[in-house]
Amino acid sequence: MPLASQSPWRHLPNAISMVRVLLVAPICWLLWQQRWSFALLLVAVAGASDGLDGFLARHYGWQSRLGGILDAVADKLLLIACFVILAWRQQAPAWLASTVCGRDLVIALGALGWRVWIGPIEPRPSLLSKACTLAQIIYLLAVLLALAHGSALRSTVLAWLVAALCVASGVHYVLYWSRRAWQLRHANAITPPRGGLE
Repeated sequence: MPLASQSPWRHLPNAISMVRVLLVAPICWLLWQQRWSFALLLVAVAGASDGLDGFLARHYGWQSRLGGILDAVADKLLLIACFVILAWRQQAPAWLASTVCGRDLVIALGALGWRVWIGPIEPRPSLLSKACTLAQIIYLLAVLLALAHGSALRSTVLAWLVAALCVASGVHYVLYWSRRAWQLRHANAITPPRGGLE
């Protein structure tokens, strides 16, 4: 048995992901109350934790299927909640929030379909998906930083970058997993590939 799997710290990345899930509720409350400075702080902590749990899992070999699922769920809950509330408060474009939510809805439905008709799927995001998540976090931090200083984010370049990455990673997800499903179907060997949830 690998030493990494015996380490008492092997569940630390999963614990960090769970903390990020728990941060969603207070962040939502702070955004709704328009307490931008505190929301900025917690979103920054959540964003940093996203990088930390991934680094620990890869560096020390503490990766697991549960950890991949927790990480993906934590990211999607946090980002969707933040974009929806900011759009509701008219602090982010509604079309951008719709794009973010639409991408994640496509991914969730695709993962559900794969699980029902083909089998278990191991969450392992692509570089394009990681870039999309990073861009969304940076956008949220930029918006909250501006609001905390009593202004609004004027630049639309970052918003369009986020939207472009959402569309690109969503299309990549559909094409990649559709091709994998077609290959498995025609090979008459329905086994999950070593890939991952976008």
